[in-house]
This record gives sequence, C-alpha cells and structure tokens, in this order.
Amino acid sequence: MADACTVVIGAPDLLPSLKRRTPAGDGEVLAFSDADALQALQVISQRRPRMVALERYFAGTPRGAALINRIKADPALANAEIRVVSHEGDYTRVLSRGTAAASAVRPNSVAAPPTQGSVRTATAFLALDGQGTRRAARYRMAPQVEVVVDGNVATLVNLSIAGAQVVSAAILRPNQRVRMTLADDAATVRFSAAVAWAAFEIPPKAGPQYRAGLEFTDADPAAVDAFCDRHKDE
Repeated sequence: MADACTVVIGAPDLLPSLKRRTPAGDGEVLAFSDADALQALQVISQRRPRMVALERYFAGTPRGAALINRIKADPALANAEIRVVSHEGDYTRVLSRGTAAASAVRPNSVAAPPTQGSVRTATAFLALDGQGTRRAARYRMAPQVEVVVDGNVATLVNLSIAGAQVVSAAILRPNQRVRMTLADDAATVRFSAAVAWAAFEIPPKAGPQYRAGLEFTDADPAAVDAFCDRHKDE
C-alpha cells in the first residue's frame, strides 16, 4: 500500500528550499542528499511514497537518471508521482512513465556547478563515444574479462589501443587519473589513463556500479593490441 509521504532528493544546501517548494499535502516529507541516492531508493521501495521530487540538476546526472529509471521499472511504484523541481523559481515537471530520464531537465541543466558527492557526466564525451567516433577501432571483449583500475577489479567491456570501457563497483569520476593493468597468462601491461566519462548505474538484481570510458595516456599500443586479440569476443 502506498504511503502518504513525499521523498525529496537534491544537493544538501538546496534541500531546505526544495522542501518548502514541494507540495506534501498532509504526509511526511523525507529529504535525502544527492549523495544518498541508494538510501533514498531503499526508502522509496519500502515506503512507496505518493511523490518523489528530484532537484532538476540532480535529475540530469547519471545517478539521477538511474534513480528515475529504477522507480519507473518497479511495478510496486506505479502510483508514485515523479517530479523534477527547482529550488528557485516555479520550474516543475511531472514525468510520465513514458518520459525518458535523459529528457527530465532542460538541455543546459547539465552545465550546473557540480555538487559534492555527485557524478557529472561529460555530455560531449558520451555523444562521441555513443556514435563510435574514436581514434582507433574498439572491440567488444569476451564475457567476464577483468582488469585492474587503481587497484580495484573492473569488468572490461571493450578495448582499443587508445582507450576502453569498463564497469566498476568502485567510484570513477570524469577527469580522474587512474592506473590500469591488463593481465593474463601471456603478459601484464601497466599504464596510466584518464576517465573521459562516467555514469552511475543501479542495474536490476545487482549492486550499484560505475560505467566509464577511459582514455589511455602512455599505454604500449602493441601490448594492448595483443591483449585485445587474445580476449575479444569473436
């Protein structure tokens, strides 16, 4: 049964204003910072609030989009109204179940100053990578190929001599500098890389993860190409 409460999510310094501007009716208002999205999701799943209000800049981040998509995908939350709101002005948008999370905010909203704990996606990098415009041919890896990124194990999605896409349980942020290791029975290759883009995901039936595109800075092209040949999905 749905709860009469309202859940509000946004940057910590914006929460007081968001609470004042979000209609709550007679129910309780539960406020969560954007860094506590997972905790908010747990409460939403348990309480089934009548409304979930997301600050519009948070809604435009990968973490916000992932949260919106999880709420929409849960049949138990079918009656929960999802609103994208502003801490100032009168901007409010009610999202229908058919509204794509990426269109929840106006295009220029992703340019807002980042808030602590948030992961901001570089839109230009996402568009570039999504269209396949790369400096070198990139190959999909066979399932369960693992690499090490800054000491943490990550799954290798695709690979080229210039970069890679990985999925990691550890946090990865745009512009972060990392050390990467490709290792198998034939060789071990170590080099530096930069995170070109990062997206926070909450897959169904799995824990939270970060999908990221890495750009290599000093990798040995021949060694990386050989690793790719040994592990690419035929």
